[in-house]
Amino acid sequence: MYRAKRAALSPKVKRRVGKYELGRTIGEGTFAKVRFAKNTENGEPVAIKILDKKKVQRHRLVEQIKREICTMKLVKHPNVVRLFEVMGSKARIFIVLEYVTGGELFETIATNGRLKEDEARKYFQQLINAVDYCHSRGVYHRDLKLENLLLDAAGNLKVSDFGLSALTEQVKADGLLHTTCGTPNYVAPEVIEDGGYDGATADIWSCGVILFVLLAGYLPFEDENIIALYKKISEAQFTCPSWFSAGAKNLIARILDPNPTTRTTIAQILEDPWFKKGYKPPVFDEKYQTSFDDVDAAFGDSEDRHVKEETEDQPTTMNAFELISLNQALNLENLFEAKKGYKRETRFTSQCPPKEIITKIEEAAKPLGFDIQKKKYKMRMENPKAGRKGNLNVATEVFQIAPSLHVVELKKAKGDTLEFQKFYRSLSTQLKDVVWKCDGEVEGNSTAA
Repeated sequence: MYRAKRAALSPKVKRRVGKYELGRTIGEGTFAKVRFAKNTENGEPVAIKILDKKKVQRHRLVEQIKREICTMKLVKHPNVVRLFEVMGSKARIFIVLEYVTGGELFETIATNGRLKEDEARKYFQQLINAVDYCHSRGVYHRDLKLENLLLDAAGNLKVSDFGLSALTEQVKADGLLHTTCGTPNYVAPEVIEDGGYDGATADIWSCGVILFVLLAGYLPFEDENIIALYKKISEAQFTCPSWFSAGAKNLIARILDPNPTTRTTIAQILEDPWFKKGYKPPVFDEKYQTSFDDVDAAFGDSEDRHVKEETEDQPTTMNAFELISLNQALNLENLFEAKKGYKRETRFTSQCPPKEIITKIEEAAKPLGFDIQKKKYKMRMENPKAGRKGNLNVATEVFQIAPSLHVVELKKAKGDTLEFQKFYRSLSTQLKDVVWKCDGEVEGNSTAA
């Protein structure tokens, strides 16, 4: 029963990229996959966006992705998701990002409905702080929406996803941006009209839509027909609900002004009485150097500058059922054994890493004259000298029951049981620094099998 259950299990595979150990997938898109990861040097969690180089090149997205990376490297603000570093291998690009645990602000609204005014104001203040900082560094987001606003463990807002952002270098001779992008319900009228637009004023409009949703629980501009939706946006056809305070209504009306030249500015928002209530300016250190060398290395073809990708098999995981069955008092096999005799198998637990366990067993078995064959976390040890019942053959396997706890099983595959027990006693004296707990002592008062 125990053996059959174990056979269905398969070993885990641990994947590393440089100093990062990759974990579960936490997001997936057309061109990228995002995986949870751990920095093995300091134990800190991160999120790594992984892109396929060939796919990016095939769709001519290299410059856009580079722009996204460079944009995020320019921004270091407590309300913006941090980009730590960029790495590249022969086949992939790895963007290492801050891991934000609180989920999307969109999910908060979708689950709980509209926010109380003070809570909505706090998030809006943090959003304006982040956008103001980005604009001061020549960075325009161009796709601000609830889905791109994350919350950290402390409930603070973090702006994410600069995939559609634009740097000041992309502004045309007329001083305007000309790429139509963004999510329809949040996009500014001048972006829809495609006559060129100012990135800063377009972002401010999106912030106004976000504030409306936080307070109302629904979008100000909605229509199943895209033409009708654009007409509502272009004419700013919206109505504030009755529960909006006069201050909130006034601010939203000034932000959702369809004329970008008269639309309120961030400087004016920062002086607005409704906005200023309970306002706490962000405190952070801006003194840091920005280098784009890793971006060029990540997208380049020079293998000596590529990050090393490693795949490491892990021991088979042992589940709770199997762990219980190891306890001799609960082992169901005992019900069918009329006479116990000498043990044909034994086991011990160890807190050592699995590779170290296998290496230590190999080092202890070789002086005893045994030939060793290894495959991942399994080992076959055979005595070339024939014993009472032929050559003693011992099968060994390491199982994982927790990240830092392993069970090591040694089982007689061929040969004499008494010789197996003698071998184990000799082996165990060499493994004192590996063994944590043993599975009982060797029985010595029964007939050998």
